[in-house]
Amino acid sequence: MADDSANKKQPLLSGLADQNIGTVKKRRFRRCKTTPASDADFFGSYKGRELFPGSNSILRNFRPSFRQASLLLIIYLIVGCTCFYLVRDQIVGKKTNGILDALYFCIVTMTTVGYGDLVPESVPAKLLACAFVFSGMAFVALFLGKAADYLVEKQEVLLVKAVHLRRKVGTRQMMKEIEAKRVEYKFFTIVVALLVLVTLGTIILVKVEKLNIIDAFYCVCATITTLGYGDKSFSTTFGRVFAVFWILTSTICLAQFFLYLAEIQMEHRQQTLVKWVLTRRMTVVDLEAADLDDDGVVSAAEFVIYKLKEMGKINQEDVALVMEEFENLDVDQSGTISNSDLLLAQSVE
Repeated sequence: MADDSANKKQPLLSGLADQNIGTVKKRRFRRCKTTPASDADFFGSYKGRELFPGSNSILRNFRPSFRQASLLLIIYLIVGCTCFYLVRDQIVGKKTNGILDALYFCIVTMTTVGYGDLVPESVPAKLLACAFVFSGMAFVALFLGKAADYLVEKQEVLLVKAVHLRRKVGTRQMMKEIEAKRVEYKFFTIVVALLVLVTLGTIILVKVEKLNIIDAFYCVCATITTLGYGDKSFSTTFGRVFAVFWILTSTICLAQFFLYLAEIQMEHRQQTLVKWVLTRRMTVVDLEAADLDDDGVVSAAEFVIYKLKEMGKINQEDVALVMEEFENLDVDQSGTISNSDLLLAQSVE
């Protein structure tokens, strides 16, 4: 009975750490056997099981793969090309081929480049353009960003292989390195892709559209930023064939560039905060704040939680919710959760 009463007075989180100061440094925490490994295919391993109820969003089941996104893009372009081809006589400007012009106009509208070399003149054509610009922007936001991520992730593997060309790198080691430097690899990959696209676009405009190098570079910048002044554009048949693929790819790459740039800045800021938290001296005020159960001492688990809160990984509301769930499962109020506690908690539910 004395042992039971002593156990009930133990701190809620004290079971994870040895309070003996002389042995704390030698202690190593092992991963819980029932917890999936960090590199495990969590969703693949539990395929078919209901892990959580999911979001109530209307888009909760709207998670297309890269192939599905590509198929939907093709469908969108086919429908758009067909519609604009049917109203081709109501679109004025520099024309080359009916089908090519319709596809080119669809791409220019979808990416909001809007050169102005082809413009709708009648009411039906204008309304059709309005419908396709809104649907095209939504399509870019929902699908093409995912497709770009997929392509960048594929390039990450090639980049790691290139860096370690002279020594063999296993799949597991490769994935760990990609995960550790994911943001840097994504940013580097998208920068290289963007430079290639800018150079390629400039060359085509110089060689095919017969622009001087300054005007060609000016047109490239106006296109990929979707500024689209319209004084310089693709007017030849080959130029518009190239533009159909190049405009779509380059505008997405630029958007991804700014996204990854913001992401890498946030990660560096987070790393700076983590370094500061781990190197600064702990004060008495910190000790009191870290003492969750107010027993005058801080266990390893309490210390970890406090440091994670300082790093911004979790907040007090997160801790409170987890502690509330722990207390609900700890039916006998012993400070630990056992099989009997789980059975009792489930029977109450």
